[in-house]
Amino acid sequence: MFLLEGPQAAREALTWRPDLVVDLFATQHALEKHDDVASLAAGAGVTPEQVTDQVLEAMADTVTPQGVVAVCRQFATALDAVFAAAPRLIAVLEEVRDPGNAGTIIRAADSAGADAVVFSGHTVDVYNPKVVRSTTGSLFHVPIAVSATIEGVLAHARAAGLHVIAADTAGDDLLVARTSGELALPTAWVFGNEAHGLPDEVAALADRVITVPIYGHAESLNLATAASVCLYESAFAQRS
Repeated sequence: MFLLEGPQAAREALTWRPDLVVDLFATQHALEKHDDVASLAAGAGVTPEQVTDQVLEAMADTVTPQGVVAVCRQFATALDAVFAAAPRLIAVLEEVRDPGNAGTIIRAADSAGADAVVFSGHTVDVYNPKVVRSTTGSLFHVPIAVSATIEGVLAHARAAGLHVIAADTAGDDLLVARTSGELALPTAWVFGNEAHGLPDEVAALADRVITVPIYGHAESLNLATAASVCLYESAFAQRS
């Protein structure tokens, strides 16, 4: 099980994966303000339980909860199933530790039309409360798989015919990949640890290592921001 907070997240779960919702708790104010959530719950066969503000605050993980908390079943996708579906664009997170970054990358992958997201190595737990919140419901839109090793993920990617691109500050300029046309290929983007990037041995497994150029004076780009740029570059190229 995992905890889902907020009316928007509850909406997404009840709309896209109502079978996963076990319980729904809400304050009277939240039920009145977000009556559509109660209607969706009724359609899914879930009866919202009204609780006081104090009870909901004790249940929630956030400091200022929005009055709605749901309990859902976990639903990780098998790695084999991700690649058996002939994906054209996936995001691979290797040793990504910050839950906000991980959740935002899931949201960006969903927005860019990616077919799946894969967590590998010691990447943060998919069901960490902050990861779940940061996806703003995209957790229920895109398949997410977990793998023990990046080597296993990339072996599956190559067998499925995907071009592997690693995002790293030591790589070639993103414009080079855009000009070459390779971003239009079915692609697995690999994103590494926020502080240390990708180890050399992991970068060596990629077909290309790419960096997002910085034209201003910023010291660096946030990982989730850079990942969003990379995923959208592939989405644009594949649809042009």
